[in-house]
Amino acid sequence: MFDRWRATGREVAVLGLARSGEAAALVLRERGIPVYASDAGTGSEVEACAARLRAAGAVADTGGHDLVRLGRAAAVVVSPGVPPEAPAVVAAHAAGVEVVAEVDVGYAALTGQRIAGITGTNGKTTTTALVAHLLASAGVPAAPVGNIGRALAEYARAPGPERWLALELSSFQLHDVHHLRVDVGLVTNLAPDHLDRYPSLAAYQADKARLFERGGAAPVWITNADDAAVQELAAAAPGAHRRFSLAAVADAWYDRDRDALVVDGAAVLPRAELPLLGDHNVANALAASLAARVAGVPSAALADGLRTFRPMKHRLEPVGEVGGVLWINDSKATNVASTEMAVRGMTRPFVLLLGGRHKGEPYARLAAAAAGRCRAVVAYGEAGDLVEADLGPLLHVVRAGPFAEVIETARRLARPGDAVLLSPACSSYDQFRNYEERGATFRAAVEAM
Repeated sequence: MFDRWRATGREVAVLGLARSGEAAALVLRERGIPVYASDAGTGSEVEACAARLRAAGAVADTGGHDLVRLGRAAAVVVSPGVPPEAPAVVAAHAAGVEVVAEVDVGYAALTGQRIAGITGTNGKTTTTALVAHLLASAGVPAAPVGNIGRALAEYARAPGPERWLALELSSFQLHDVHHLRVDVGLVTNLAPDHLDRYPSLAAYQADKARLFERGGAAPVWITNADDAAVQELAAAAPGAHRRFSLAAVADAWYDRDRDALVVDGAAVLPRAELPLLGDHNVANALAASLAARVAGVPSAALADGLRTFRPMKHRLEPVGEVGGVLWINDSKATNVASTEMAVRGMTRPFVLLLGGRHKGEPYARLAAAAAGRCRAVVAYGEAGDLVEADLGPLLHVVRAGPFAEVIETARRLARPGDAVLLSPACSSYDQFRNYEERGATFRAAVEAM
């Protein structure tokens, strides 16, 4: 790929100057390929990135894209945050320019590491971190990369001793992936998501299905046996298939009678020793265990890795207990399916903080999951009216305005022995820059108590 682009003598364009875009542009420059990088945004972070790229010999624009220049490029590299319908991407396709994901650039620059590619609607970040942790704790050098925070291209610029990379892949990344090959492909689940950016559920699922086109010479596919949509997408994929389940015997499954996680016929850990809340995290642990087995970790070595894993920030993260009330940060729950799983995993009566920017799904189905245990829903943000309309007839809904008022309202409603669960089912962009800032604000408010 690099040799082909270099031979044209033309620039490769990089869209998006965030962390992954910058890393991809630097990979290209380090291989002597001319680069035109651009971002529609402005601000100190974007300008600082543009300055670094100029220092590396790239041409960098902020506040827009030169569409004529894009049309002359040898290829266009798309960062994960740039949607397929962005005018610059549409213009590149119209000009017949090859469009690839940042992941392709990172993969082409690797030095022999094997790849476990992980996607799904919910749980993929936790599962990615779990895969890397299980391997590393068993003595197999591994690292988490991709949508989890460290771009694959960033890793490829300074590769370490890792033999395996656990690569989190979003649907947006998969949309433009063409060169990546995975040794293990894992799908946690499928549910409606990003319907504010996809024209249909089918289009969203089609991007997820692209993982099954990315198999290497002898791929192993790890899929959720309890999810019919996942099984339908995976059915025709060539390679070995391994499945995990919470409901029935599978390659990895949850034996409720013994209250244990079972992998390849061996009970590897009592459920009580898994330090993660919710049944969905049991499923994530089972899926990650199968990936670790493919990488050579014996079943007997899984227990220590599972037992020592710690909840990730903003993902059903217990923040603290104040006055007998447990405050839980699940800010990463940006869709209804993720919030539904969090709600079903609650073992205490709880107050649910629900709201933000609406993503296209109705909220009514949360009522059945919360019935009998949800003391109240605090509805807030741009989606507050919709939350109240959908859940008001079914649950006790209380409206709140600014986030400080949301916290104070929850504090007033909760009783000793309860939990307060921030699991918004919405994006954060009405009041925050991202879900991390939302979760950090929640944590700071609890710590201030």
